Order: sequence, then structure tokens, then C-alpha cells
Amino acid sequence: MTPGPQGSDPRPEARDAQTAPEPSAADEPVRAEPAGEPAPALAAGESAPAAGGPADPRPAAAESAAEPPTAAEPASAAGGPADQRPAAGGPEPAPAAGEPAAGPGERRLHPFTPLRRAWVPIAATVGVLAQQGDQAGRWVADLPALLRVAAVAGLIMVFGAYGFLSWWFTHYAITDTELRIRSGLLFRRTAHIRLDRLQAVDVTRPLLARLTGVASLRLDVIGTEEKDQLAFLGEKEAVALRAELLARAAGFAPEEAVSLGEAPERELLRVTPREIVVSLLLNLGVWALLVPGLTVPAVVWWLSSSPWAALVTVLPMLGAVWAGTAGRFLTEYDWRVAESPDGLRLDHGLLDRAHETVPPGRVQCVRIVEPLLWRRRGLVRVELKVAGSNNTVLIPVAAKDAAFAMIARVLPGVDLAALSYSGSPRTGSRWVVPVWWKGYALALSPEVFAARHGRLCLRTDIVPHAKVQSVRLTQGPWARARGVADVHVDTGANCTATARLRPEAEAATLLHAQAARSRTSRASARPDRWMTASDPGAAAGTQ
Repeated sequence: MTPGPQGSDPRPEARDAQTAPEPSAADEPVRAEPAGEPAPALAAGESAPAAGGPADPRPAAAESAAEPPTAAEPASAAGGPADQRPAAGGPEPAPAAGEPAAGPGERRLHPFTPLRRAWVPIAATVGVLAQQGDQAGRWVADLPALLRVAAVAGLIMVFGAYGFLSWWFTHYAITDTELRIRSGLLFRRTAHIRLDRLQAVDVTRPLLARLTGVASLRLDVIGTEEKDQLAFLGEKEAVALRAELLARAAGFAPEEAVSLGEAPERELLRVTPREIVVSLLLNLGVWALLVPGLTVPAVVWWLSSSPWAALVTVLPMLGAVWAGTAGRFLTEYDWRVAESPDGLRLDHGLLDRAHETVPPGRVQCVRIVEPLLWRRRGLVRVELKVAGSNNTVLIPVAAKDAAFAMIARVLPGVDLAALSYSGSPRTGSRWVVPVWWKGYALALSPEVFAARHGRLCLRTDIVPHAKVQSVRLTQGPWARARGVADVHVDTGANCTATARLRPEAEAATLLHAQAARSRTSRASARPDRWMTASDPGAAAGTQ
């Protein structure tokens, strides 16, 4: 290795497998872009089913279902899923002011929606009064009793009118190519959500919504960070609409999509409440939050003799303890994983019941988490990253064999038990990261890049070669002196797997080899279409 020139920048050096460093970021690691080519276009009717999923008895998607929108039907721009620009044929016809009636094919939300939306100004008013504190109390005390009643009645009428009008002026419609949501009283907003850009359609049932028989539909769209939402719909209507959207996203004709109904599913895994409780008790992170949460406020109270100082100290800690214990239990209660043609379905929650979908072929990265006390029992937690989706947990806790079987369905063809990990070399690594260097390891297979790190809590990041967006090599001055370097693999879901402290020659070779593997894997990757068979013959067999 040739040392850098005297007086050079001591920041980490970056090497590129294909491109030169950008002039505007000379001190940043240079990226090799292995996935620059777009995925191959699909032939008509060509698709891939969920790995190992149950056969869908519904007819295969018709080729005519992918017809382009007509001039009278606005379509979103190719660059984004929620383009609000009108179609080229002219602006979208909108009702004139004072004409809130729904247009042809448009539907309204559930009548319960105004009550839910009225809570927004109510919460804002309560927040303002709470912020004013004693001054607000004096204002109220100075008012006559009759005026207080009139003020409360007026606020109720205003809040009720807000909720009713926001519901009355909100409509949605489904065309052959998009879901259109029109809302707003003073400021009109029309969202065009292309059906072929749908990432997942989730049904959520908060506690109050479950009591009133309604549900919320959340839409994950490729290229957007926030979910569009239809809140609220009747439970049966939400389930039927979800099935229709998924069928149309798969390419079924509109007439077929309405009549197909919910895709069949088969339960694969269920996590009992007892397993959730045991996993929380064996989590050192929970105890690391609980002990300070109880002792620090007592010490603050004893030193300051002020209960308010202790309260200010204890509230953030109790919030963290709640999120890591009771909050997780309520969220992960009765966790079930089922398999269907539209992906893996996740149902969970005690108070707020959520129904989420992990689309096949769109998982960018999988993480296996093994806390110290879980390893003796062979328990793991499986997390994942899906581009454009907020679903981050696949399995909250399960035996390692069962977890590996679930991962094999998310990443078809991957055998995690067959991966052979090589640790970081003792020479050089122990001087760069003392003690913790033993937790770093790397494994490669024809399908995935797997990097492991951690000692108390072991984490393994698994990235399919076809999902890699860039590969980077970084090497700080101390690591360069010890002959080791780091190789980073980036995906499209803000997930990075890092092979730390690899020998310098091995890291340079790995940089170029991984870029080549990613290009070839992306070219041969299966498509991500839903609910359709992998070839015409298989499609015919499901009819």
C-alpha cells in the first residue's frame, strides 16, 4: 500500500470501482453504482408469485387491464405516484364552489369520519388552554355562567361543522389506472395515486374505530415517505376496497377486480402473548431503561427537595420505559404471519389492530437481532426494510429455525443456515476497534450479502444482491495504517450493510466483485408483480 502524500486530508479515503469522486464532495466516500440499469421490462402477463405462496384460485391478470388512461381520465406523471397535475387533454373537471356533490364513480367516507376529524381542533384548543395555564383559568373564572355555556356550545358547533364539512368535501374514486382522492373546502386538493405504484395496502383498526365498526385504509406508494390514508371506511368496505386495489395493481381488469374478493391466505406463524412477555423480560435494554427510570428521579428529588424537578426527570424516562415494554406488548400482541398471493400478511395489536402486507420481491434488507439473553433460548427478532413502506418488523420474537423459514419466503432461494461467516482479522482489527472487533463478520452467497456486528446484541444485515444501489469502500488514517478497510453496501430503503475491518486487499476485491454481482443479479431478478403466476402456463393452471 502506498501511503498518501504529506499534508493530505486525514479524513477517510474512498475508492471507486467505476466512477471518479465528485468535485463537490471530495471528502465523501465514492460510490460504485452497480444497479444503474433499470430492471428488465416484463412481457405481457409475465409476473412472479409470492415465494411458496398458496395458489390463487382467481383468474390471471388480463393483458387489457394495463390500458393507458383516456384523455378524460387524469393520470399521474411517470415520475411519481401522487402527481396532482391534470392530464394532457386538459384540466380535471372539478365541481364549482358550493357544489360538493360527488362526481360519477366517486364515493364518500364513512359517516363516523366527522366525529374523528372534529378532534383535531378540539386537541388544538385544549393545547392552547393548557399552555396558558393559570391565565386561562382566570379568563374562564371572569366569564358569567351563561356566557361559559354559550362559549362551550359555540365551540362544539364550530368543531362539529369543521368535521362535517371536511367529510362532505372528501371523495375518492378508482379508475383503470389510479386511485383519485379529492378533498378540501377552501383549498382543493386532488391526489392521483397510480395503482401500479402501490407498495402495500394496510387496514388498521384503532380501538375506538373497532367499537364503531370502521377501519382506516393506508396506502404505501413507491417514491413517497408519507402514507396516503382513507379514514374511515366501514370494515367490510375497507377489506373489499383493499382487495380491489391489490387486484387492479396486479393488472386485473376493473370488472374482475371488483368481483375477485380477498385473496386466500394460509397462516404460517403465530407469536403468543406469553412469548412476547418472555422476550421483554429477557431484553437487557428494557432493564437498562427501567433501573435509571426508578432511581434517578428519587435522587433528583432528594438533592433538590422539589417534586416538580423529579417529575420533569421521570416523565421522559417513563415514556421510554413504556415504549420498550407495555407499548411493544400492545403493538405486538397476537402477532400472526400469513401467506397469500399478494405477499406476507401481518396481523397484530391489542388495542389498535393492524393488518399489514409485505409485498413479494420488494424487501430491500432483512435484519436478524439476537440479544444476549435470547441466544441461550435460540430466539431471534426479524426486522426488514421495504422501499416506500413503514413496515419494519416481520417477526417480534421466534425460534431461529422458524425465523429462517419466514426469511426464506421473503427472500426466495436464500438458505441462511448455509451461510459461512468469516470474522475480521485479529491483526490490525484489535487496534482499530478494541474488544468489539470480534463481533464483526461477513458472509457471501450467490443470492445475498450478509454482514454481522455486535457482541451484547448481535445484529445481522442481509441484503439481496439485486437490491444493492451502490458499493463504497472507506478507510480512515488509523485503519489505513493497520491495513484494514470497511465495505458498505447501500439499498434503496436507506439501509446500509457494512462489512467492517476487512483486510485491505480483500476489501478492494470485494468492492469490484460486489458491484458486478449486483448488476448481474438485478438483470436476472424476478419481477415484483402481485397475484399473478410466473409464466403463462402456471397462470392457466390457476384458473
